[in-house]
Amino acid sequence: MPRYLARIELWLGSALLAVIVALVFAASVARFFGHPLIWSIDLAQLLFIWLCFVGASRAMRERGHLGVDLLIRKLGWERRLLIETVMAVLFILFMAVLAWEGYTLTLLNRERVFGDSGLPYALVTIAVPVGCLLLSLSIIANTFEAWRQRQVGGPLVFTRTDDSDDRREL
Repeated sequence: MPRYLARIELWLGSALLAVIVALVFAASVARFFGHPLIWSIDLAQLLFIWLCFVGASRAMRERGHLGVDLLIRKLGWERRLLIETVMAVLFILFMAVLAWEGYTLTLLNRERVFGDSGLPYALVTIAVPVGCLLLSLSIIANTFEAWRQRQVGGPLVFTRTDDSDDRREL
């Protein structure tokens, strides 16, 4: 993924987290003084949903998601790359289906209101197709990077291949 997109992703995730913390803190203080901000918790939940997808995309790009590689750990790097590429294609197909269904759900929820905030619920459901797109872009970028660096045994699509392969078993 181009560096500017990674920077935008980092900035957006940081900003979302900061706004969520500020909203929850403000709601707590206001409630303590007897003037609850009813809409703030709904908005914090909405932003948290978006933060989850932005964070998932960032973790995918950095190959930070949990994975079980017990069966393929002993295979050679080339075979692992081939298996992970097939898994990437399946993942992108699944993301396409999920994005389509999320888009359909967004269209159905245009008139629905999200909690007490007055915001359309579509702002929540549109996070699904946008998140699927971000995750797919991260997977595509990882796949191209893995195939570009296949001569030197660089990173795989999903698996970190640096010192993490030499971790001690617990």
